[in-house]
Amino acid sequence: MRHRSSSRRGRRALLLTCGLAVAAPLVAQEQGATPSAAETPSVAESIGREVQGIFERCRRAIVRIEAADLHGRLSGSGFFVDPSGTIYTSYSVGGESHDIVVCHGDMKYPARRVVADPRSGIAILKVDAETPFLVLGKSRELGLASPVLAIGYPMDLPLTPSFGTVGGFDIRYQQSYFATRHIRASVPVQRGEGGAPLLNMRGEAVGILIASLDGGSGSFALPIEAAEKVRKDFLRFGEVRPGWLGIEIEPAAAPVAGSTARVNDLMDNSPGQKAGLRKGDVLLRVGADLVQSPEDVRNAAFFLTADDELTVQISRDGEPLELKLHPADHPGSPRTARGGDAHIPSPEFAPLLPGGALPLGSER
Repeated sequence: MRHRSSSRRGRRALLLTCGLAVAAPLVAQEQGATPSAAETPSVAESIGREVQGIFERCRRAIVRIEAADLHGRLSGSGFFVDPSGTIYTSYSVGGESHDIVVCHGDMKYPARRVVADPRSGIAILKVDAETPFLVLGKSRELGLASPVLAIGYPMDLPLTPSFGTVGGFDIRYQQSYFATRHIRASVPVQRGEGGAPLLNMRGEAVGILIASLDGGSGSFALPIEAAEKVRKDFLRFGEVRPGWLGIEIEPAAAPVAGSTARVNDLMDNSPGQKAGLRKGDVLLRVGADLVQSPEDVRNAAFFLTADDELTVQISRDGEPLELKLHPADHPGSPRTARGGDAHIPSPEFAPLLPGGALPLGSER
């Protein structure tokens, strides 16, 4: 049964922008004075205050999501990304559920699903309210060991922060592939935190928690740029439109101009073939993305949009070339109505959930 919204008329939510948590200014001391050990905060204390500050500033934009699916009631996490009630969450929470209710403080709002994208692992929901929201950051500014913070609703517990560091940027895990590179973080997570934001130390959302690994001691997060690609497609076309080139990539025996991404095959009448790509060409750049391996091609392909012109740089017989391509809808997409998987550019690149990485999904 759907829950009714208990929002009060005329109530306006304050817009929330999470900025840099700045430590309190130090008390001025006489020139030449040296603070004592008791007056100097430890690294742990400084980090703790910064994390607490981010948590307090961002918590109002994070929500609990309650819904139902074929297996019964479920709950997860999500967060507002604009002032008009748009919410990012994981596909396992909002992708196939119904009777969706968003719990925001003391308020409950009925929500509608705007986008469900199993390829990226996210869902986009909408409530009719003016809402606080998180500022979106850039996941590409993160590096190994960058500190990050997740805030979500584990199990049936209150909103909870979890602190950790970036352990890697992975598209492959245990012989399987994500659709694009994910942030691997040593952030402990539990059921119910699927869809929670991953924040940098400026309080900006840089990812969405999608899957856990190793008993919940770590997590995978979809980069926020990938989620934004999904949302921008919907705003432009009313649907997600991944671009397809119709090429198959294999590792070259040796790097050519720094890349091992060699074209192994092209489908007849595919965008790649029409643009003049040939077997044996080595991809050096796809759009703005530098290519050094076949995995780089897969990662770049996620961000392609059907019908948008694309520049590809290649090496052919040792000579650099530049080609213009126009990615198309995959022959198996609903738009072409020919059946098959709309998101598999080659058998080696099947978008499987990594073995051992479990959907964070829901607390039941």
